[in-house]
Amino acid sequence: MPGNTIGQLFRVTTFGESHGIAMGCIVDGCPANFELAIEDIQFELDRRRPGQSHYTSQRREADTVEILAGVFAGKTTGAPIALLIKNTDARSSDYSEIKDKFRPGHGDYTYQAKYGIRDYRGGGRASARETVARVAAGAIAKKFLWQNCDLKIQAVITQIGNIIADPVDINASIHNEFNFADATKLDAIADLITELRREGDSIGAQVHLIASNVPVGLGEPVFDKLNADLAHAWMSINAVKGVAIGAGFNCVTARGSEFRDEIYPENFASNNAGGILAGISTGQDITANIAFKPASSIRIPAATVDTNNNPTTIVTMGRHDPCVAIRAVAIVEAMTAIVLMDHLLRQRGQNGYLI
Repeated sequence: MPGNTIGQLFRVTTFGESHGIAMGCIVDGCPANFELAIEDIQFELDRRRPGQSHYTSQRREADTVEILAGVFAGKTTGAPIALLIKNTDARSSDYSEIKDKFRPGHGDYTYQAKYGIRDYRGGGRASARETVARVAAGAIAKKFLWQNCDLKIQAVITQIGNIIADPVDINASIHNEFNFADATKLDAIADLITELRREGDSIGAQVHLIASNVPVGLGEPVFDKLNADLAHAWMSINAVKGVAIGAGFNCVTARGSEFRDEIYPENFASNNAGGILAGISTGQDITANIAFKPASSIRIPAATVDTNNNPTTIVTMGRHDPCVAIRAVAIVEAMTAIVLMDHLLRQRGQNGYLI
């Protein structure tokens, strides 16, 4: 099964299944003599961890990270960094009744069709549980980018269902359990999530991403454009169905005279391009909106087929998020950091400097 690695110089390979013994990753290419402690990684994992709120999955994983290799005396050695996060609260029995049925909207059907075998316990590799390893790897990249470039990455939720943040207050998300960018909408969100949990349903959401102090010059022409690699990373996150960089789909109705970002000696007049031109960073903020679908694992019955292609119905029990995006902000930040770290090292290796 290929496709488990991202990056060229800063390479991250994840492993593990939702209900297996553990999740983990190998991080290769991190420069030596970089100070790294377990606390740096654990902080990010705690932001993603389930079971912390009535409004998210009640699976109670400690998500305690272990550094198995690549760090000595508090510093990276330049060798591959091995990280392990054990699964401690898997309940495979939740899936025993549906092991021979395909969950609509999930990877069950496609995994079975492609490989002839699948791990039905929570979806195996197709489970969003896999993203815990991405967040662990992303924590390394986030710290390196911050210490070397003052580069800050922040993701917030700007829409849950029909509830829209207006205005968007990035800092407001820090102080609420929904990671939502409008403190005046929190009661409405709480009511919506409570209703969804009672009904056994779910809802989609939009995550807004801002990366500040990005150096000029990250990215390559043609196939390795920075925006292409970022979109690839974001689209690889479970439940993501759409990515819009900068002004995104608003470009459809805009005129060229409005949309282009005019350049003055001191700055750009606007940032419709989202901080990237011709696949290379401009030094402006990189901005994007990422759309998450409603979770498919819900208690409302749905039509499906079994492994013998017989028609049947399915109800997915277990502990699932009514809105998966609430915990996904840390994942979006991690994937952004991994891509930017990779391109930072590629720029340094190719040109020997940063503009």
